[in-house]
Amino acid sequence: MAAESIAELNAIEDEYQHRPEVLQLRLHHLMRKKQWSRALTVSRRLCRAAPQASAGFLHAGFCLHQIGRTREAKEMLLRGPTALLKEPIYYYNMGCYEVLLGNLKDARVHLQISFKMDSSFRDLAKRDPDLRPLHATL
Repeated sequence: MAAESIAELNAIEDEYQHRPEVLQLRLHHLMRKKQWSRALTVSRRLCRAAPQASAGFLHAGFCLHQIGRTREAKEMLLRGPTALLKEPIYYYNMGCYEVLLGNLKDARVHLQISFKMDSSFRDLAKRDPDLRPLHATL
């Protein structure tokens, strides 16, 4: 049903194409297809359309990371709204980015916060290849 969903999104009038709801749905499809560059563009639009919401910043950071721009991914999250601080995925992603940037101590701090907020992130971390340097201590 992805094709039908995309067709419906494309049929929405131009004046509504930049609404956060439309952008989030379009972004979902691009990320599922791993079209990271296009998804990054839509994520940035979402950041502009809903600057106080966390979704655009989280997704933009993830897209940047996927295309090998991890330092920029971290910076994107740091520039995001305070709403991010309520999201366990924010701390988890920051932990991943810190590991990849060689900041293991900071990574552990971020990951511990994510685990306290949502214990399911610990299981995810144990299988995450980005966190391989910390697997023995998780």
